[in-house]
Amino acid sequence: MTRTRIGLVLISLVSLALTACGGGDSDPLSSGDKDGKAIVIGSQEYYSNEIVAEAYAQALEAADIEVERSFKIGQREAYLPEIESGKIDLFPEYTGPLLQVWEPDTKARLSDDVYAELVTAAKAKGLNVLDQSPAADQDSYVVTRAFAEKYGLSTIDDLKKVTEPMTFGANSEAEKRPNGPKGLKDTYGVSVKFTPIEDGGGPLTVKALKDNDIQLAIIYTGDPSIKKNDLVTLEDTKGLFLASNIVPIASDNVDDKAAGIINKVSAAMSTDDLVDLNARSIDEQLPAATIAKDWLDKEGLL
Repeated sequence: MTRTRIGLVLISLVSLALTACGGGDSDPLSSGDKDGKAIVIGSQEYYSNEIVAEAYAQALEAADIEVERSFKIGQREAYLPEIESGKIDLFPEYTGPLLQVWEPDTKARLSDDVYAELVTAAKAKGLNVLDQSPAADQDSYVVTRAFAEKYGLSTIDDLKKVTEPMTFGANSEAEKRPNGPKGLKDTYGVSVKFTPIEDGGGPLTVKALKDNDIQLAIIYTGDPSIKKNDLVTLEDTKGLFLASNIVPIASDNVDDKAAGIINKVSAAMSTDDLVDLNARSIDEQLPAATIAKDWLDKEGLL
């Protein structure tokens, strides 16, 4: 046999081997998610958000859908480019704050209006918005009980009655966000200094409030520390903070089957559930995976 014929035979054998090992209906990676690609799920570096992301992941895995976790990425400025570029396929977001990033001049404030605008804004980015959850984790301005009683504070507008200089503490990104010092000045006519506290309204922020190092902070309404530390949430009478329901943002890699599973998770979660889940993280120091699994089991979603 000549060298040419031997070469042709070897090429044919290699081609047959590659065909036999190739994809198709029998490819184990082709089931459960589009084109056999794992669904990459992300989360903020915020324990509550990680619990929700973990609930998404476990619910999908229970349906034999392959997932990849990319948790604790940071704040929106860090993770949103990864969502928009398609590096992350699924992310639990918050309707109002995300809409304000994409549509800074939005006039929407109520939950359904915010959601409808968010769907449109996401489409322009090549992204899909799944069903929003009844569970809301609303940004809010909080003060200590002593500070509220000293000046008779119950609304954000009441801050104009404060006669001492005020310092507002939050993650550094908040300084330039719509609900930061500029937004407070523009909406309510209240001026504050700003100091960064990089724990997302966590224990460092609470300590700074109680020590009177700061007088005003942003803490999510779903955070159990508000009740635990007897903090006062100031009513937002002028709609500085948009409705903030938990909502999954998805790429096209999240197919109809996966989207249906995530929508069931969203529908089952209430704001009270979210506060309870957050309390388990803070008080019991349990990992997100354990908290999410227990809740999914209770809701019959596993």
